[in-house]
Amino acid sequence: MERATVTGMAIGTAFATGPNRIVALDLARAMALIAMAVFHFVFDLELFGVVAPGTTMRPGWRWLAYLTAGSFLFLAGVSLWLAHGRAIRWRGFWRRFAMIAAAALAITAATFLAMREAFIFFGILHCIAAASLLGLACLRLPAPLLAGLGVAVIWLPQVLRFEALNPPWMWWTGLQAIGVRSVDYVPLFPWFGPVLFGIAAARVMAGRGGWDRLARWQAPRAARWLALPGRHSLAVYLIHQPVLIALIWLATTIAD
Repeated sequence: MERATVTGMAIGTAFATGPNRIVALDLARAMALIAMAVFHFVFDLELFGVVAPGTTMRPGWRWLAYLTAGSFLFLAGVSLWLAHGRAIRWRGFWRRFAMIAAAALAITAATFLAMREAFIFFGILHCIAAASLLGLACLRLPAPLLAGLGVAVIWLPQVLRFEALNPPWMWWTGLQAIGVRSVDYVPLFPWFGPVLFGIAAARVMAGRGGWDRLARWQAPRAARWLALPGRHSLAVYLIHQPVLIALIWLATTIAD
């Protein structure tokens, strides 16, 4: 069994839709960010010994982690199609791709220094960067085919593993025959699956005029405030863990 604690969660705004943003999508990202913060808060409490060891490995917490990560990746697929489904805007694509890739490399470097035995070598940001490149090749595929490919991507690592992919430089696939230790391991198989589902859903929504209706939604002020973190998912992802750890450290220090 792989030691893969999906603690990074995802950044659903890997490819935003520009100035004419859809509030409902930002609101969905914000809700996922809250779920991510809750999981990480308990994870950090576990690190500090405040809650019992192994708490976040229990089924309920693991499902929260997986569903939250999947929802962010699904939203990343939706955003990819909204930004480039009708025509790939290469300049915008490479600018956003560079931001995600740079953040991913920074996290790899930081976690390598902090926890070399379980550092993040292919976490959620790495997955989004790679999935975005692969996703471009899928934008023109019909929705049923995209959904079928998504199922295949999720299903394949459950039934097939390859010893030829055991070298560390191939672990990004998720199809190796050995376990991997990392605090945030999000390989393309199975995690490219939710991205494909997101692209498929975006295509279906477009064909039925769903995005036009959502774009016209006059969200109340409270909803716009709640959606604000969803407009800045990458920044929230990068700073939330240092903030949580600092607050828990301060609280435990005062309590002692």
